[in-house]
Amino acid sequence: MPRLTTGDHPDLKMVNPNAAAIDIGLTMHMAAVNPSSCDMPVRAFGTFTLDLHDLADWFRSCGVTSLAMESTGVYWIPAFEILEARGFEVILVNARYAKNVPGRKTDVSDAEWLRQLHSYGLLRGSFRPEAEIATLRAYMRQRERLTEYAAAHIQHMQKALMEMNLQLHHVVSDITGATGMKIIRAIVAGERDTDVLADYRDVRCKSSPETIRAALVGNDRAEHVFALAQSLDLYDFYKAKIEECDQRLEAAVAALSVKGGDDRPPLPKARIKGRQVNAPAFDVRAALYGVLGTDLTQIHSLGPSLALKLVAECGTDLRAWKTAKHFTS
Repeated sequence: MPRLTTGDHPDLKMVNPNAAAIDIGLTMHMAAVNPSSCDMPVRAFGTFTLDLHDLADWFRSCGVTSLAMESTGVYWIPAFEILEARGFEVILVNARYAKNVPGRKTDVSDAEWLRQLHSYGLLRGSFRPEAEIATLRAYMRQRERLTEYAAAHIQHMQKALMEMNLQLHHVVSDITGATGMKIIRAIVAGERDTDVLADYRDVRCKSSPETIRAALVGNDRAEHVFALAQSLDLYDFYKAKIEECDQRLEAAVAALSVKGGDDRPPLPKARIKGRQVNAPAFDVRAALYGVLGTDLTQIHSLGPSLALKLVAECGTDLRAWKTAKHFTS
């Protein structure tokens, strides 16, 4: 049994005598344990997977049960996941909170100072969802990145059209809509006849065929057409990747649905009709209803996409936050 000691803080009560801490780095992690449990309480470990398993073995030999680490970039994720899988209680702390605690000596390493704070119970762990929710969150964040990349190439297509003085965005509300994409694909394929291009007008388009024909008389230099074609290819590529991501999202939500029962009432009538822009390509509302047993979209200003993001970021159990103020802070 390690000797309970409060070091230079006799007014504090040690609540985690078997606590440890890690100072996360890019190429090296500094780990600290209770000085009474090891002759060398502060050690350096590499960041390779085998090094992280050696770190877990060392913690186990020192009797560590709980450890803290700072959320430094994304470098903490492999260490967190491996140590958690090895059975340790791991808390993720904001570096700002650790630095704001008074009483630190200048000769104390970051890892040792973090261990002391954790042993006294002075650290508050950041929210980290369960593994299933973490998987859902990863897919959701990946989809958001892909959507941003696709949006950038929409801007590139519009720039190329403007350089050719094809003012398509003035006659259609969205160049990635039905009319806009048909016209852009035809231009990339070599079509220049404005009558033919105007025939791609969707019946729901408010602009007349005459207006569309006038807007599509331009200066089609080869370099601008080339830029438009490449931007279109990249936009299509990211849209295809978003569809793949949607399949993973649907499967991740379905994995959560087994927690729900079969005795719930039918899904309420949708409050808002129509599909949201950039919404996932599956019935998000029905899928979430199977998980939660309630329709979050009945809340005003909360659509299916935002409801999915809420579940992906916060999980299905909000008891991690004591009050509504804690949740919204």
